[in-house]
Amino acid sequence: MLEQIDLTKSMSKEDYRKRMDALEPELSRLQRECKAQHIPVIIVFEGFGAAGKGYQISRLIRALDPRGFYVYSIGPESTDEMMHPFLWRFWTKLPSTTQMAIFDRSWYRKVLIDRFDGVIRESRLLSYYNEINAFERQLAADGTVIIKLFLCIDKKEQKKRFKRLTDVPSSAWRVSEEDLQRNKEFDRYKAMNDEMLEQTDKAYAPWTIIESMDRSFATVKIYTAVIEALKAALRRKAEGAAADTVVSVVPTPASEYSDEVLRTSSLKKTDLSLSLGREEYRRELKRLQNRIADLHGEFYRRRIPVILGFEGWDAGGKGGAIKRLTEKMDPRGYRVHPTASPNDLEKVHHYLWRFWKSVPKDGHIAIFDRTWYGRVMVERIEGFCTREEWQRAYSEINEMEKQFVEHGAVVLKFWMQIDKDEQERRFKERMENPEKQWKITDEDWRNREKWDAYEHAVDEMLVRTSTMAAPWIIVEGNDKYYARIKVLRTVVDAMEQRLVRYRDNTD
Repeated sequence: MLEQIDLTKSMSKEDYRKRMDALEPELSRLQRECKAQHIPVIIVFEGFGAAGKGYQISRLIRALDPRGFYVYSIGPESTDEMMHPFLWRFWTKLPSTTQMAIFDRSWYRKVLIDRFDGVIRESRLLSYYNEINAFERQLAADGTVIIKLFLCIDKKEQKKRFKRLTDVPSSAWRVSEEDLQRNKEFDRYKAMNDEMLEQTDKAYAPWTIIESMDRSFATVKIYTAVIEALKAALRRKAEGAAADTVVSVVPTPASEYSDEVLRTSSLKKTDLSLSLGREEYRRELKRLQNRIADLHGEFYRRRIPVILGFEGWDAGGKGGAIKRLTEKMDPRGYRVHPTASPNDLEKVHHYLWRFWKSVPKDGHIAIFDRTWYGRVMVERIEGFCTREEWQRAYSEINEMEKQFVEHGAVVLKFWMQIDKDEQERRFKERMENPEKQWKITDEDWRNREKWDAYEHAVDEMLVRTSTMAAPWIIVEGNDKYYARIKVLRTVVDAMEQRLVRYRDNTD
C-alpha cells in the first residue's frame, strides 16, 4: 500500500479554515446522532512516529462532546496485562453504544512496535493477525463503527521532527531511543507496517491512509474520513442493513465533504514527461529481450511460474508492451490471455473462476491483457456488480494473488498510465489509420466520458491491492518507448531476484 502514497499533498490556510468551518459542526452533529441511535464508535490512530497522532487526536476531539468519548494511549503491556490474552486489555476498553473510544495506538502495537523490538516471536505473527481480524469482525457484526487511520510521513520528515522535539528540553522526553532506532531502520519498519496494512485491511474495518507531511491537509482528511464513516453507519441503521455492511476506504466522491484534493492518489504523482530516445530504446530493447529469453528458459528448467497482469487506460499501450515482452520468448512456454466481458458460462460462475482456469503450470508464463481487476473498475463503474461485491473483491483478489505467490509464482501487475490528451491523440490516430481502426470502438469513447470516475476507482484499486508479494507498477506511458522498456526492465529485475532467492533456498 504505502509505496503508492503521494506524500506531497498540502493545503492552504484559507482552504483549511473554510473546510473546517463546515466539518467541525458536522462532526459534532453526527456524534449526537450516533449516540441517539446507539451506535458505538472506535477510532484507531496508527502510523509512523512523529506523524502527528497526538496532535490530530487533540484536533479531532475539539468538535466532540467530552462526555461522549474516551481517549486511550496504548503503551507496553503491564505485568497484569501480560497475564491475560493480548486482546483482553482492549475488550475491557470497548465503548458502550452511546460512546466513542479513541485509541492512540492500539492492538496493532503487537504486530508493529513489539515485532520490531523482538518482543514477539515471528512464528506467532500470523495468529496475532488472525486474532485482530476476528476481534474487529465481531465488533463490526455487532454494530460498532471501526475507523482506522494510518498517518504516513517519510524517513527524512520523521528525522527532522524528531530533532525538533529533542532540541527542546520540555519535549525531548517524547522521543525514545526506540523511536530513533526505528528511524535508522525506517525501511524495515515500513515493510512491517505495509504487511500489517495488507493483512488487516478488511471491508468491515478498512484502513484510511492519511498523508501527514502537511498538518492541515491531514486534519481535514481525518475529519472527512470520520464523518463519512459515521454517515454511512447512520444510513445503514436507517435502512436496516447488516451491521457489518462494508464501508469504502476512500470517501464517496459524491459526498459533500470529499473531493479530488483529499483523495489518496498514485496516478497524480506520475511523471508523464519521462521519455527515451530511439537509439537507446533499440539498444535496451535488444538487450532486455535477449535476457528475458534466457530467463524464460531458466524458469522453465526450475519450474517457476510467472503471472503478469496488464491494466491501463484504453490506448495506454498494453498491447505494444506485451508484444515486445513476448517477441523472443519460446511460444511453447507462455500464453497471452485477452480478457473481454464474461460470456454466459463465465457469468454463472464466481467472477474469479475464469482466471483460475488460466493460471499457468509451473515453469510457464501467463500474461493477462486485462485481468480480474475489472471487478473493481468497469464492473464497479458500470453497475455490473453491487457495492458490497466490488468492495469485498479487494480482499478476495489479494488472497488469490497471495496463493499464487505462496505456490512460488512471480506476480507483477502493470498499470499503463497516460493522460487524457494523449489518449485523445491516440484515438484519433487510430481512426485515421485504416490498419488501426479495428482498435477503436464506440465503447472506448463512452468510457472516456467517465474518465474521472475510472480514475477514482483506479486510485483506490492501486492503494488497496498493491502488496509486497504482488505489487502494482505504474508505467509512465505517454512515451511508448519509455513504457515498453520500463515493463521489460521490471520483469527482468523481478525474475533475476527470484532466481537469487531460489538459489539461496536450494544451496
